Amino acid sequence: MKLVGKYIDKRNGSGYVTLRPEDDEDIWHLYNLIQQDDLVKAPAVRRVQNVSATGSTESHRVKLNLKIQVSRVEYSSSGGAQPSSSDQTSQGSNSTPNMQSTATLHISGKVVSENQYVRLGAFHTLDIEINRDIRIEKSDGWDSIALSRVQESCVPGRGAEVGAVVCGEGSAAFCLLSQHLTLVTHRISTPIPRKASASGSSQYEKAMTKFYSMVYDAFLRHIPFGNPSLRAIVFASPGWVRESVYTWMTNEASRRGDKLLARSLREKTVKVHVSSPHVHSLMEVMKSPEIVAQLKETKFAREGIVLDKFFKMLASDEMRAWYGPDHVCLAADRGAVGTLLISDELFRSSDPKTRKKYVSLVEGVQRKGGEVVIFSSMHESGQQLNQLTGIAAILTFPLDVEVVEAEEREAAEEAEKNKQEGSEGKVG
Repeated sequence: MKLVGKYIDKRNGSGYVTLRPEDDEDIWHLYNLIQQDDLVKAPAVRRVQNVSATGSTESHRVKLNLKIQVSRVEYSSSGGAQPSSSDQTSQGSNSTPNMQSTATLHISGKVVSENQYVRLGAFHTLDIEINRDIRIEKSDGWDSIALSRVQESCVPGRGAEVGAVVCGEGSAAFCLLSQHLTLVTHRISTPIPRKASASGSSQYEKAMTKFYSMVYDAFLRHIPFGNPSLRAIVFASPGWVRESVYTWMTNEASRRGDKLLARSLREKTVKVHVSSPHVHSLMEVMKSPEIVAQLKETKFAREGIVLDKFFKMLASDEMRAWYGPDHVCLAADRGAVGTLLISDELFRSSDPKTRKKYVSLVEGVQRKGGEVVIFSSMHESGQQLNQLTGIAAILTFPLDVEVVEAEEREAAEEAEKNKQEGSEGKVG
């Protein structure tokens, strides 16, 4: 993401930010930044009808900049990940793939700045595109979470840090993992016959050879193995498939004279055993010692480590592992939160009060010296956290939920009693 312009009033947080998205992850950042009632200005194409003096009408498209008040934001990461049973031959094995944008962002709302083509109050949907500037003005001002996301999205040198091939016999999923996204770029599925006899064995070997070839060609197109930002290439599978795929690819790269691919495979490959050949097995990949050692500084690896720590704490000492908005807020009020796990999905609430509640919670935990890990709901770890209400906490000391709730009820009853006595005293 490129920061084109920015003005934020430090007194009340009002102001604007102008950004230029450059890849799929930037589109995801914009989706998390833009809220209902925000003002957004971006390029648009509008169909305009003209009526001549004779009464005939003609229409044409006009490019213009529109400013709307947001009523709905829709994000989609689809594209390039459909399963296929066959593959086209890769054009040129010595070049890295050209990764195109597949994410889409549609922002709908009323036009608030009139021009000669669009009347004030008309509805329009902005289709946000790569390398097109977008200006965002916050209706309630820019809070700390929004500003930190802007800052994080504009760090140079980002991109996919892990390319993964999760495979089984006849199936493979090609994934790219960046700081905030897990993108399935392609899938392969082809039938593999069983080795029940000598003839069956021959058919099996032919099918597997075809499968390996499909994996090789798809890898060239969908994994940017030559990018400096790609720190690891993961081959994950149950059983022996990962070893066979890796061996076949290294041999084929040598046969074709693809030195870049051969070097990338040799220097970046990590082979990991997983329980199933499906994309959700990436959580097992992120917790493997090989990946943790190599990627311990990255955001998504940190998410996996923290979530694993929470589940272990929940199993061994449940008084130090709390989840759910109400319980986590109670623990935060007592200064007991050592690590706060919170999903970015909670900050996309259409209710400003709900968003402010979670922003205040994050800022309160940070002020008291706690760690805050904001999980991306586009990663497997974030999706698992969402199943636990999207918020959890590892406490620095044990607290009994029932005792804390009883104390809260007593405090509320005492406050209500004092309030009634005060009102009776005024009447008397």
